[in-house]
Amino acid sequence: MKQLILCTILLFAMTLSANAQKGIKTTSTWQTLSLVTFDTKFDEMLGIDVEVPKFSPAVKKLEGKTITLKGYILPLEGRRSQDYFIFSAYPYNLCYFCGGAGIESVAEVYCKEPIKYTTKMITIKGTLTLNDSGDLDKMIYTLSNVEKVN
Repeated sequence: MKQLILCTILLFAMTLSANAQKGIKTTSTWQTLSLVTFDTKFDEMLGIDVEVPKFSPAVKKLEGKTITLKGYILPLEGRRSQDYFIFSAYPYNLCYFCGGAGIESVAEVYCKEPIKYTTKMITIKGTLTLNDSGDLDKMIYTLSNVEKVN
């Protein structure tokens, strides 16, 4: 039994080492973006408590940088080409809006050129902005100047 555990640990370490040597990231950008907690504060205008994101140092490092995300288009204006949409780490039936995930798993997207709608996973890249003000009219993550990668 000890040999099996030792072999498993050794195999895992070799895989991580090989991936590092090839430049393969073992953590996705979505995993990094999930490193957020929330504080509750009273909103005078609304008269209710609202949750305000507290981004981890790892997330703050990404602000203003071009990042790449794999995920799914959640269209806001029909099912045609989109230049403004919500992008989700999960398909529509598992996304934040259906109750299957947290708000950190979606981003508001503004494209350079419209991207054709698809239900398949795509990869996009764009500049990340964090919404740490508690502005309820915006997602906590916004990507601008977005382009489809694949």
